[in-house]
Amino acid sequence: MNKTEAKKILHEALGFYTDKGSELLFACPSCNHHKRKLSVNLDKNVFKCWVCDYHGRNLRRIIRRFGSYTQLQKWDAITDRTDLSQFAELFMGDGSEQIEEKLELPSEFVSLANRELPLSANRPLRYLKERGLTKQDILRWKIGFCYDGEFGGRIIIPSFGMSGHPNYFIARSYVGHGMKYKNPQSSKNIIFNELFTNWNDDLVIVEGVFDAINAGNAVPILGSTLRKDSDLLRKIVRNDTPVYIALDPDAANKERKIISMLLRYDVEIYKVDVRGYEDVGSMPKEEFKKRKAKAALIDRDNYLLMDMLSAI
Repeated sequence: MNKTEAKKILHEALGFYTDKGSELLFACPSCNHHKRKLSVNLDKNVFKCWVCDYHGRNLRRIIRRFGSYTQLQKWDAITDRTDLSQFAELFMGDGSEQIEEKLELPSEFVSLANRELPLSANRPLRYLKERGLTKQDILRWKIGFCYDGEFGGRIIIPSFGMSGHPNYFIARSYVGHGMKYKNPQSSKNIIFNELFTNWNDDLVIVEGVFDAINAGNAVPILGSTLRKDSDLLRKIVRNDTPVYIALDPDAANKERKIISMLLRYDVEIYKVDVRGYEDVGSMPKEEFKKRKAKAALIDRDNYLLMDMLSAI
């Protein structure tokens, strides 16, 4: 990286700074604190605001978010960022051209976000509480339940597309059905809860919806993998979204395939250690936050080393 040019671009994007030698101090564009509390380290390629904790391990993220397109091009030119034009095949037949699927929730669906609830809501609420979910989780994920009907005795967690309409839902038993999940006969080729996904923030890729609830800004792949033609991959690459992989410990092969796919498209990837738990959904939220903060950065070199060691 050409540090002189890097400083010029950062100045253009973020304004004046104080040069402390090992770090540059800017006014944070995220919290707009009146003092220069955003620390930028060019050698380590990291940034952190000491007021609002806005941080990251790739300076390109702040140029992309707060700079202009011209400044981003300049940054890519001095850091050898792979140009999206090389990924043209990924955006041929972009999913944005497709008609968004819509799906009706079961007619028996009762929202647990309502202020007044029937007595039949006590058992599903108790189930969710035992799984560590809060009222805020219920409100954010628009969780409900069905007392009877085809999905009777099941928690219903809907997915909303960009139009605001439901396009899928998860139905998880809270009464001990032999089959824990009974999902609708509809395509899983969606970004679950895309309407509420923040592509400018770290994105956690997990297996299931309960994992996603614990992980924060997360997308569950619903037992599938990340395909080359998926809308999820397109959105990640187009938005240059940093990805944290937090799959179940027994999904090593699937995890390797997803990491390999993301590396092919120059995505910033981190691996969260989920060992010691069945999945992210069974992990306390505070524990997941700690592990996410310690997540290992994956690049082509260390990924090849990890892959070779796992084969031994």
